[in-house]
Amino acid sequence: MTDLKTVAEILRAQDNIEILTHHYPDGDTLGSAYALCLALQSMGKNARVVTSGIVAHKYDYLKSSMQMQIFEAEFVVSVDVAAATLLGDNQREYEDKIDLCIDHHGTNSLEARHIYVEADAAAAAEIIYALIIEMGVVITPEIANCIYTGISTDTGCFRYTNTTPRTHRIAAELMSLRADWQKVNAKMFEIKSREQLRLERMVYRTLDYFCDGKVALIYTTMDMLKDAGIRDDEVEGLASIPKSIEGVLLGITMREKEDGSFKISVRSNEGANAAEFCGLFGGGGHPAAAGCTVFGDLDTVRERLISAAKGIL
Repeated sequence: MTDLKTVAEILRAQDNIEILTHHYPDGDTLGSAYALCLALQSMGKNARVVTSGIVAHKYDYLKSSMQMQIFEAEFVVSVDVAAATLLGDNQREYEDKIDLCIDHHGTNSLEARHIYVEADAAAAAEIIYALIIEMGVVITPEIANCIYTGISTDTGCFRYTNTTPRTHRIAAELMSLRADWQKVNAKMFEIKSREQLRLERMVYRTLDYFCDGKVALIYTTMDMLKDAGIRDDEVEGLASIPKSIEGVLLGITMREKEDGSFKISVRSNEGANAAEFCGLFGGGGHPAAAGCTVFGDLDTVRERLISAAKGIL
C-alpha cells in the first residue's frame, strides 16, 4: 500500500497511460477515469480511458473535452476496480498488467504494482479529486463535472450512509469551480425515458419479501428488457427500490445478462452488511452497497440468494 503523494509522483513520471474502469461502468468509475485522464492530458501526457461493456449515453458529456490520442501504452491504472473479475471484457488482457490501482473498496483484492485504497472515501472520485490537487493540476469545469458525477452517483445524490462531511466539502468546492451540478443531478437522478418507466412497472411486479420482510428482492430478465424496448446500459437506479421499503434490511436486485449470468446489486440498511453478503458469491463492496455475479437460471440464482440472505440475517 502506498500514499497519495507517492501516487502523484508515480503518475508524474509516466507519459503514456491507460486508465481502466470496471465492467458495466457507473458514474463513479467513469467520472474518476475521465477526470484523471483530463488532468493527465493537461500535464502534456498521453492518456486514454479503456471501458468494459456498454457505456450509457447519459455519460457522454464526461468525455466531451477529451483529446483522442493514439499511443502505445506503457503504464496502466485502474480506478474503482475492486477485483480482477470486475474488469469484465478486459480481464484477460489486463489483470496481470496493472501498474497502479486506485480504489475505495475495503474488500479490494486486485493485484497491482502499486495500490492505493482509501476505504473511508465515499467514492473513488473523492480520491481522484485529492490526487489531482496533489499533482498540481488546475481543476477545470470539465474535470469538476467528472468528479462531481462520481461523488453524486456513488452517494445517491448525498443520501447514502457513505456520505461524510468531507464529501459535502468537496462537492461545495466543485460547485465553486463551476461544475454544472444541476444538470448532472438531473441527468443522473431525475430524467427517465418512457422505456425506463415501462421497465420499472414490470420490476415492481417481481418484488417479493423474505425473512419476515427483512429482505426484499426484485429482478430483470432479458425478455423484460426486450418487452420494455430498453437496452441493458439504460438499466440503472433499480437497486435503490428494495432498500427503500420500510423494514427491509437487505435489498437485492438481480439483472440477467446475455452470458447467462445475473449481476447482483445489494443495498443494505443498518443491521445488515451488503459486502458480507456479496462476499459469499465472490463479490464485494461496502457495508451498505455491494455487488457480485452469479451464473445460473433465474429460479436457481434466486433461491441461492434467498438462502444466503437467511444465513446472514
